[in-house]
Amino acid sequence: MSEFILSDSVVDNCAERAATYDRENRFFFEDLEELRAAKYLLAAVPREFGGLGLTLSEICQEQRRLARRSAPTALAVNMHLGATGQAADLWRKGNASLTWMLEEAAQGAIFAYGYSESGNDLEGLYAATRVERADGGWRFYGRRHFGSLSPVWNWLNTYGVDTSDPNDPKMVFAVVARESPGYRIVENWDTLGMRATQSHDTILEGVFVPDQYVQRIGKPGFAGADDFILTLFGWFEPLFANIYVGLAERARDLAIERVKNKTSVAMGRSMAYHPEVQHIAARIFFELEAMIPQVERIADDWTNNRDHGELWPAKLVAAKHRCVEGAFKVADMALEISGGRGMFRGDELERLYRDARCGRFHPANPLVVHEVMGKCALGVLADDGPRWG
Repeated sequence: MSEFILSDSVVDNCAERAATYDRENRFFFEDLEELRAAKYLLAAVPREFGGLGLTLSEICQEQRRLARRSAPTALAVNMHLGATGQAADLWRKGNASLTWMLEEAAQGAIFAYGYSESGNDLEGLYAATRVERADGGWRFYGRRHFGSLSPVWNWLNTYGVDTSDPNDPKMVFAVVARESPGYRIVENWDTLGMRATQSHDTILEGVFVPDQYVQRIGKPGFAGADDFILTLFGWFEPLFANIYVGLAERARDLAIERVKNKTSVAMGRSMAYHPEVQHIAARIFFELEAMIPQVERIADDWTNNRDHGELWPAKLVAAKHRCVEGAFKVADMALEISGGRGMFRGDELERLYRDARCGRFHPANPLVVHEVMGKCALGVLADDGPRWG
């Protein structure tokens, strides 16, 4: 992109606060206010609703740039950008069911997700959380993990399964308003990395969602996936991927800078001339050269409505998987050539290494990625019947 929404000063300010947020394990309130003032939270909202109308490809570039300096801030904002991006894409396709979300976002509302839960490795496709029909809406019961933006969200995307008819279970997707009774946030986010996201648990204790905020009712599993589900992953997989590309680029830059200034009494020049350091630097280059073209192509294909047909799920999860795996390798190699200082708390590479490990936890996780890609390759992803066998 020739121009970015976020100025250099905003990105630099986020970078300056990143270490403090990590050390103190606190939310990025100051970052968020600067991003809001820059209208960044309106990036995916179409111009017709008062937003900036950026495409997925453009937002991916913005997010990668922010993630280079403050990956946790970018990761948490991903949730809002993905929610509004999904709503915008469906609206552009003639589906007005989420239009109200765009209107809310234009008024300053923040959207988050409560999808992750224990005992369910296929988020969005199956549910342990249960729902019950009530007069004029639905009640939700369950415990959701990884609720990024917990301190500030106005609306929480969630879902559950209605098993009132055991022979015809239904997946109910809806959005919970913050002022609703019947849920509570458990502030338990004290983690290895991505600490500033403050992704607390949310316990749904019969919270009521009116029908007007129900997004979708459909069948579970891959066979029940529709445009709502595909668009959800169509936004989030490239967005997740670009967070970790940005993180990897920062790890590379720090390592190269340090190596050039690193010396040994056994050498007359810097460690940049050590053949094994050059070898590792080449491997870092290889990783990034594979990551970036793949995720950029997938984001461009989605933005331009490229028809990949039944291969779309495989292509989306493959791009995310390639980038998060590559980012962890890059962070590891960056630590290796930069030296022991990277072991110390407070060193930026130490923080990047911890943050990089978190990418494997985002959906789709590595186990699911291989399942989706294998089944897509064989043409059996959406087949009815048992998951395996």
